[in-house]
Amino acid sequence: MSTADRALALKALHEAPEILQVVNVWDAISAKTIADLPDTKAIATAGHSIAASLGYDDGQMPLDVALAGAKVVVDAVDLPVSADLDDGYDDPGETVRRAIGIGIVGANVEDRNRPFDEAVARVAEITKAALAEGVQFQLNARTDAMRNETLSREDRIEEAIRRGRAFIDAGAPVVFVPGAVGAGDVRRLVEGLGPGRLTLIGLPGALPAKEYEALGVARISYGPLTQRVALRALRDLGESLYDGGVIPTDTPALN
Repeated sequence: MSTADRALALKALHEAPEILQVVNVWDAISAKTIADLPDTKAIATAGHSIAASLGYDDGQMPLDVALAGAKVVVDAVDLPVSADLDDGYDDPGETVRRAIGIGIVGANVEDRNRPFDEAVARVAEITKAALAEGVQFQLNARTDAMRNETLSREDRIEEAIRRGRAFIDAGAPVVFVPGAVGAGDVRRLVEGLGPGRLTLIGLPGALPAKEYEALGVARISYGPLTQRVALRALRDLGESLYDGGVIPTDTPALN
């Protein structure tokens, strides 16, 4: 498929009544492993995981490095790829233009609780740049309002809704609200943003995807948690080998 066609495919997945589950990856082999699963419909990178694999702290990876890491994933699979592009860097419109140029058709871009008008303007810059490229780019506009510890829980939800509505009005198809886990909070966010607009991260303690689907959530991803599970398996294997163990005989040749 062309980049434009992949963007339309991701758009259709966001708009479908079924929740879209994206199991985050960070390199070619993790992308291929997930892409080979029959239930995989799209791929999402985890910026935190790419950064960690290259020796950067989360949020500190240079743009060129982030795009190069995402391109490795795009080149490894034949599915729509949504990338984690941190806060969009200095020029979010240009960042997304470059991302589209390497085949990325969606992205998480976080507001980091910037002033309201500035955050909305940056979303508008992204959507304008994508339209100029002729691609229905699937911006998963992230607000960090639920992580704003200067606000009460009630006010965090209201601020997430306020920002999310403004992001949608500025052209974002979906809104990512990390920190929302419980059914009550999620229900309120869906009511505030509208069905099929909210996306979540499946942190420990989150509900199963089907329960979020019933609440009207569009998409769930898993961020750096997938890499942490993989690293735990590696650590546990190392401990076992040092303790006299051997490689399990049922180990699949996934690489």
